[in-house]
Amino acid sequence: MTTATVGKKNPKYKWEVLALLWVAYLLNQADRQVFNVVLPLIREDLGLSDVAIGSIATVFNLFYALLVPIGGLVGDRFSRKWIVTGSILFWSVATMFTGLCNGFVMLVLMRSVATGGGEAFFGPANYSLLAQYHDKTRAFAMSIHQTAYYIGIIISGYAAGYIGQLWGWRSAFYVFGAIGVVHGIVMAVRLKDKKEPAAVAAAEAAEPKPRLMEGFRMVFTTPTALILTICFSGLIFVLTGYLTWMPTYLFENFGMDLAGAGFHSMFYTHLFAFVGVLLAGRLSDKLGSLHPAWRMAMQGIGLLVAVPFIVLMGNSATLWVIYIGFAGFGFARAFFDANTYTVLYDVIPPRYHSSASGVMIMTGFAIGAMAPLVLGAMKQVVGLSSGISMLAIVWLVCGVVMLLGAKYFYMKDYNKIRHEQ
Repeated sequence: MTTATVGKKNPKYKWEVLALLWVAYLLNQADRQVFNVVLPLIREDLGLSDVAIGSIATVFNLFYALLVPIGGLVGDRFSRKWIVTGSILFWSVATMFTGLCNGFVMLVLMRSVATGGGEAFFGPANYSLLAQYHDKTRAFAMSIHQTAYYIGIIISGYAAGYIGQLWGWRSAFYVFGAIGVVHGIVMAVRLKDKKEPAAVAAAEAAEPKPRLMEGFRMVFTTPTALILTICFSGLIFVLTGYLTWMPTYLFENFGMDLAGAGFHSMFYTHLFAFVGVLLAGRLSDKLGSLHPAWRMAMQGIGLLVAVPFIVLMGNSATLWVIYIGFAGFGFARAFFDANTYTVLYDVIPPRYHSSASGVMIMTGFAIGAMAPLVLGAMKQVVGLSSGISMLAIVWLVCGVVMLLGAKYFYMKDYNKIRHEQ
């Protein structure tokens, strides 16, 4: 079966694509979270300060943000199958080499330059390829795909801590990196590019290839896409701060061992996010068919509902209350996650999907990159509890802005794209 005919001869292949990309995304998030889980061991072994540890995560996200627009441009110009496959192989090898680091500079180079550089090319091509295969089932497929994020963090939250306690923090990087290499080989064999119908392909071939700045122009001149990008940045700021410091928060404040802190800090949030994103995906497809702007409104409502839970998880001395905060935080944020790329692709022409994704991801992670450093500095001055509570303000503002965007801009941009097509 050739690449050109695989979709016609096997209509179920789009679900295999989802499965392949699901595992890749799981490993993508697991590899990121390994560092956060074994962070106390790295800090002790290498004698690093809280600010130094926070700055490693910050530089990672900044370098990732710098390269991801290029990754988006490449995803619109070349084979998305090979971009995605090459990315997972690159970052998995870099993850393994992270275990060989012996100081701050090496950690910055391996986590930021190597791992961040590899992952920057994955996201835009990954989402664009999935969107190509799933049209009528797009929101649901994106929601299922998003569950890989939650499961990957839960798995790495426990497994990395457990491996780190048994064999040291370096072994955690070796194990997760090796698994990624194996899956990259599987993807090289099984994953196929989506071939468009001959008429569509001919029309696309006649048009000039997207250029780097066109992705920026599409995002920053489309009000809905711009609002989504700003609020996506707020989402990433809060999530990056939470993922980086919450295991350490439980480890230091409640005397948990490393595996316990890694597990409990991630499990309740992402278990309820798993449930929430599947519900949100189905609801988004139903409400979106009635009125597309409901997708963006769902995102704003999700952020606002999460606000009191953020305050709760940062301001309680009782663990079960903190766990309730984790659960509510995860469930509510899933309504944003389920709609992010569906909303973006609703208001951006298909030929710019990968480039626009790259611009949105770049902006989000450039701003989100500051969270680990900000919380690391606040930890030394006012304590981590106050820093975590501060994150609620970010989502409060973003939630209100998303609702305003859904009311005043979404349908104008949505209808404009359909008129041009």
